[in-house]
Amino acid sequence: MGRTHNLTGKDLRRIGYPEGKVISIALQVMQQHFKHSKPSEALELLEKVRENPGDYLKNPTLGKIAAELVPKPKAGPDEIPLSESRKEYTVFGADHIETGAINQMEIAMRLPVATAGALMPDAHQGYGLPIGGVLATENAVIPYGVGVDIGCRMCLTLYDLPEHRLYSETSRLKNILQRETLFGAGREFPKPMDDEVLARKEFKEIPLLRGLHAKAVRQIGSSGSGNHFVEFGVVEITDEKNGFAVPPGRYLALLSHSGSRGLGASIADHFTKVAMYRTPLPREAKHLAWLDLDSADGQEYWACMNLAGDYASACHHQIHRKVGRALGENPIALVENHHNFAWKEQHEGRELIVHRKGATPAGKGVLGIIPGSMTHPGFIVRGRGEPTSLDSAAHGAGRRMSRAAAKNSITWNQVNDVLKHNGITLLGGGLDEAPMVYKDINQVMAFQRDLVDVVGTFTPKIVRMDDK
Repeated sequence: MGRTHNLTGKDLRRIGYPEGKVISIALQVMQQHFKHSKPSEALELLEKVRENPGDYLKNPTLGKIAAELVPKPKAGPDEIPLSESRKEYTVFGADHIETGAINQMEIAMRLPVATAGALMPDAHQGYGLPIGGVLATENAVIPYGVGVDIGCRMCLTLYDLPEHRLYSETSRLKNILQRETLFGAGREFPKPMDDEVLARKEFKEIPLLRGLHAKAVRQIGSSGSGNHFVEFGVVEITDEKNGFAVPPGRYLALLSHSGSRGLGASIADHFTKVAMYRTPLPREAKHLAWLDLDSADGQEYWACMNLAGDYASACHHQIHRKVGRALGENPIALVENHHNFAWKEQHEGRELIVHRKGATPAGKGVLGIIPGSMTHPGFIVRGRGEPTSLDSAAHGAGRRMSRAAAKNSITWNQVNDVLKHNGITLLGGGLDEAPMVYKDINQVMAFQRDLVDVVGTFTPKIVRMDDK
């Protein structure tokens, strides 16, 4: 049996431990209290302490390590005041957006780095920037303006198969979704597929990412909980000039929604804490702390964010490859887009950092997907490049009811009646994602007629979500 006294500082740095006395303290603690553990077990435990040091502060043995990893209360920059007046921004569908989301956008537009903004018609309250909020800054990136699920995205593949296969082969399609997908916070594949994104140099060059690589490997191709889904449905292409060379008609299709899993969440958590230290803001705006892109921290977050976005895309591609292989079909078209991300874009002749937290890119000619709910259609759209929306559109129907309210007011009998009425087969899911918790997607689309053109629809039929 191996012993932990064989661990070295190099081993700890490899899993993301920072330089400093924390390494010597960790080695000493492991030698004193865990010397009969295998090195692999000791490293796994040390990685858990590094990821969540606050959980171990009161641990009689690991507390010493955790104390060194928790950010120390120390004298830092003075609190940065918000501007007295806010920058102007456009609200789409204002009468149907809750006050909390409006208030959050008002605060965001008073940030000293804010230059422009917009609020989409599916907006609702979140943390920091509201869901559905679009915020442009100059040379600054806001980790919580991107969100926790970095690169959360939609991905749609069309197959040259008639829609009746959804009804004549329902059992087979259900089995494919259950066999080829994995849902849930923390869920991992015992034998994950390899992917070129896992070999990216950032995983070796950035200490934080080195410590997250193993988890990223185990979770590649999986989906999260909440509103994440993979579903079979019917796509109807209505526009001959749709932008992806598919003739008008009805097709069997697969639509997925999820993001960058534990990788993105850990990146968001780490850099939000860094941003809060670097640019402390008044309490009501603290989650909008930013990182200057000329700083080392800003550059590192930008690299991590882009990697997480590419990782999210790779997860979707793996899901669609596996499902396509099980179907025995190659897709004839693919459409995808991020909606929790920050982009460097040109607006009014200058480069801005455009954060879209729950908003779809809708630059002129850009294709995207705006889902409805499990009982209402989603839309394949082509952006119109509307300046007042910062080339953005809604990312879905938007919640009209909180998760807690849904669980307290909706019953499974009600949900099952709605699903049966609409001919939907649901695998997994929870009351907090019931169809009735969402706004009317058709009304949302009506509010953004100037932002996107509809080129097709997606109607879900077999929906796979996290098992509650």
